[in-house]
Amino acid sequence: MVRNGLATFKGKRVLLLQGPVGPFFRRLAQDLEQSGAQVFKVNFNAGDWLFSGGTAFNFRGLPDDWPVYLEALLERLHVDAVMLFGDCRPIHSSAHEIAHRRGLEIGVFEEGYIRPHYITLEQFGVNGNSPLPRSPVFYLNNPPPVVENPLPLGNTFWYGAFWAALYYFAAGLLKPFFPHYRHHRPLNWLEIMPWVRSAWRKGYYAYKERGVQELLISKFPGRYFLVPLQVHNDAQIHEHSDFGSVRDFIDEVMTSFAHHSPRGRILVFKHHPMDRGYSDYSSFIDQRASSLGLQGRCIYIHDQHLPTLLDHACGVVVVNSTVGLSAIMHGAPVKICGTALYDMKGLTFHRPLSKFWREAQHAKPNERLLKHFHDYLVVHSQINGSFYKRLPVVASATGLRWNWESKPVETPVQSSAQRGDAAVQARHP
Repeated sequence: MVRNGLATFKGKRVLLLQGPVGPFFRRLAQDLEQSGAQVFKVNFNAGDWLFSGGTAFNFRGLPDDWPVYLEALLERLHVDAVMLFGDCRPIHSSAHEIAHRRGLEIGVFEEGYIRPHYITLEQFGVNGNSPLPRSPVFYLNNPPPVVENPLPLGNTFWYGAFWAALYYFAAGLLKPFFPHYRHHRPLNWLEIMPWVRSAWRKGYYAYKERGVQELLISKFPGRYFLVPLQVHNDAQIHEHSDFGSVRDFIDEVMTSFAHHSPRGRILVFKHHPMDRGYSDYSSFIDQRASSLGLQGRCIYIHDQHLPTLLDHACGVVVVNSTVGLSAIMHGAPVKICGTALYDMKGLTFHRPLSKFWREAQHAKPNERLLKHFHDYLVVHSQINGSFYKRLPVVASATGLRWNWESKPVETPVQSSAQRGDAAVQARHP
């Protein structure tokens, strides 16, 4: 899908389901139609409706009615391909199953595996459902394709915030028109409150945690394990791991560290910046540290510079976040506790977590495998651009750079650390 770009959809009838907040799917429909496709859209709430265009259908029934409704719609429209954002949302899980059973093409969008200059588009599924090979032998035996440097996006935060505000305001205001829809977050104008809380906490933590990063890289270089946390309601936690919550993950990591880590090592939890307004694990971490005898060996931080932290960590533990891939690009040993598409021998640690604390130094990623995997990943699943801000020099409605040039890049190939810096810049500033 990514390698062939928009040409993949020429002459096809495409059904768009729920997209990211904002006008991306409306713009996508324009790109698809320009390529020769016929496009239809289903709206599930007033936020979807606000940003829809063209031939759209409003599903206002009960969740149990959705599969039957979709089957009938696919039959009536003679759909060839279904495209959606995030394959683990309840409405998309059932739609995915139906589309797959009917032999339709399925295109799944997700935030970029490699950030901040990419988004993800894969055929069939993303993350733990990705069809990308998991074998290091596959990548080592395939020369990496030519990968051009992406066009820089700049700051996309305020674009995303603006579209989110409009989406949630419309969805909350017109909720009576879609009375049965259930969103993964509160669907009303009060959703702005976590954003306000997040802005306040950002300033508060910047003051409270001043000097912590300097302390870590000067006093504990190579002696701390970094644990980047994920958003509390991330499907990566609920669908692609055995953890019931981020709190369960924290507890398992702290317990293992307390029982198996060598003396002189410390544990550093880093909060996810997009979860700052929703969750706070301070009290929980303090309580567990006290009961496990980890006083003075466990630190909880928020907005420090992640690439710098990765460069000085002796190991990184994640559930399945893309930050794990960024850590690998920085040459850090990584232990995955969930299901991740980059979790393969030669890139990550494949023994139990209890062994990682003492054996991490022997699990540094293979540079050649990383290079082959990174470039294959970019060419087959990543598109240069953003869901929220258009690249100004790209002639498409979405502002995505759909097609790669075939000529070699003129700039030097980035080092692993440079690639890792780019990958983590947006998600963990």
